[in-house]
Amino acid sequence: MDFDGFYRDTSRRLLRYAYGLTGDPAEAQDLVQEAYARAWQRWRRVSGYEDPEAWLRLVVNRLSTDRWRRLFVRRDHAARERPPVPVPPPSENTVLLVQAMRELPDAQRRALALHYLLDRSIAEIAAETGASQGTVKSWLSRGRTTLAAVITPREGVRRAG
Repeated sequence: MDFDGFYRDTSRRLLRYAYGLTGDPAEAQDLVQEAYARAWQRWRRVSGYEDPEAWLRLVVNRLSTDRWRRLFVRRDHAARERPPVPVPPPSENTVLLVQAMRELPDAQRRALALHYLLDRSIAEIAAETGASQGTVKSWLSRGRTTLAAVITPREGVRRAG
C-alpha cells in the first residue's frame, strides 16, 4: 500500500484515538499530523511492519505523553508571567469526562481509548501494548470503575438529558 492510501484508510481512526488520549481536538490533530509526518519520513521501513497503524498509535502515545509533561512545565512558567486569558467554559459533561480521563494512569487511558474509540479487542490491545490479556482486562475494568465514580452525578448535580 502506498502512503496516501494508508493515510486515507487510517487517519480518522488515529484522530479518534489521539482525541481519546488528549481530550482536546486541536492537540489531537497536532499529534496525528506529527505522527504521519514521521511515518512519511520512514515510510519504507514503516510500510514493512506487520501493523503500521500500531506503529502510528505508539508514536501518538509517546507524543501525547511528552506533551503532557511539557504542558505542566509551560503552565507553571506561564502562571508566573501573566494571568490566563478568559475563555468560554466547556460543557459540564466534557469537564467531567476529561477530568476523569486525566485521573487514570496512562495504561488505563490508553486501553480505554483503544477499546472504545478504535474498537480494538482485548487480544489486539494486549498484542499492541505487550501486556497479557488479563492485564488489559484489568486496565479496562479499573478505568471504567474510575470513570464511573467521577462521572456519576452527585447530589445537587442535574444530569444532562
